[in-house]
Amino acid sequence: MMQPVLTKTTMQGGIWKGVISGADELPDITATHEDTPVSGVRVVPADESGEWLLEVPVPMAAIADGLQTILIRDQETDTVLGSFTLMAGEVLGADVRAEVDLLRAELDMLKRAFRRHCLETGS
Repeated sequence: MMQPVLTKTTMQGGIWKGVISGADELPDITATHEDTPVSGVRVVPADESGEWLLEVPVPMAAIADGLQTILIRDQETDTVLGSFTLMAGEVLGADVRAEVDLLRAELDMLKRAFRRHCLETGS
């Protein structure tokens, strides 16, 4: 099965919007902010076959000083499809929380893929 691809389209009125392509069935998408699920995430069919419109409301907790990262995942494969970052207030040059969040998510994905590979190859 092909991995779905997420493409950002816009962000307006506190709603981040994107298009998911490469998914024949309704994808099970979740978004998190600081490991807390974001409520109100919507996935609806697009006009094109195999494409889905995604809406992720910006949680109130993400409207704060510093960098805030929202991760968007495919629940079925537990892979990060994308993310978006908000910046507000006084941001220190050393504030790298957003990058650390993304790196942590990628590391988790690589660990799962490596373990799956080891199980499948019997290594």
